[in-house]
Amino acid sequence: MNELGLLILSCAILGSAVGFLAGLLGIGGGLVIVPILSIILLEFEVLPADLVVVTAIATSLASILFTSTSSAIAHHKNENVPWNIAPWIMTGVAIGALISGFMAALLPEKIVRWVFVISVLLIGLKMLLGTKSTNTTDRPMPNKGLLTLLTSIIGSLAAMIGIGGGALLVPLLTYFSIDMKKAIGCAAACGIVIALFGSVGYISTGNKHLNLAEGFAGFVYLPALFGIVCTSWFTAPLGAKATQYLPVSIIKKIFAILLFAMAANMLR
Repeated sequence: MNELGLLILSCAILGSAVGFLAGLLGIGGGLVIVPILSIILLEFEVLPADLVVVTAIATSLASILFTSTSSAIAHHKNENVPWNIAPWIMTGVAIGALISGFMAALLPEKIVRWVFVISVLLIGLKMLLGTKSTNTTDRPMPNKGLLTLLTSIIGSLAAMIGIGGGALLVPLLTYFSIDMKKAIGCAAACGIVIALFGSVGYISTGNKHLNLAEGFAGFVYLPALFGIVCTSWFTAPLGAKATQYLPVSIIKKIFAILLFAMAANMLR
């Protein structure tokens, strides 16, 4: 098998794990894709080292477009997407992701790397510690304007670090008394929007640096995208189904420890 085949195979293995986690936890998978794909791209010397992280982020977002779609369809079938508020949340994350997709590609690689690492550490800490509020009072959802503003901030950060936004949206929605399963389902649906609008920015700005003849659509590396998507599309519904049976709170803690390890590796 040639090097390109090995790269695609490596990404397919990565995609199978990412898809399952996307369905299970409502994340797009970027928290896993970005650090591991960065290692793969460096190992196969696909492009200059200073473009590796932004390429991993852009490719992660593009793959999330497919993974989140598969996951969202499964959650919709289980009636776990709260469509009464989802359109306003989607509008917010779309605005934020579009702006961030253009801006992040213009930032120095070291800044993008540190933003990713700090974000991952905070998300992992939140997952590890968890919070069980002793306050049983239902918190009403904010008005639609404020909800759109809050989610635009989430969409911007999610696109900048190449994630679907579930790790940020789920805590926000559960804070406002949205059922955990519905929060995960909504996050999966919003991951589609974040990935779509964020990818537009990365593809547009990346065309100045990389070209299609070498396998790039902007900063999106197409062979890696194919490898990830060809397995994640099928494993995402399995993860969504598993939310009905597995102790998600325990899995989140295990996943948090994995995030710490990956964040540490990104600093090497």
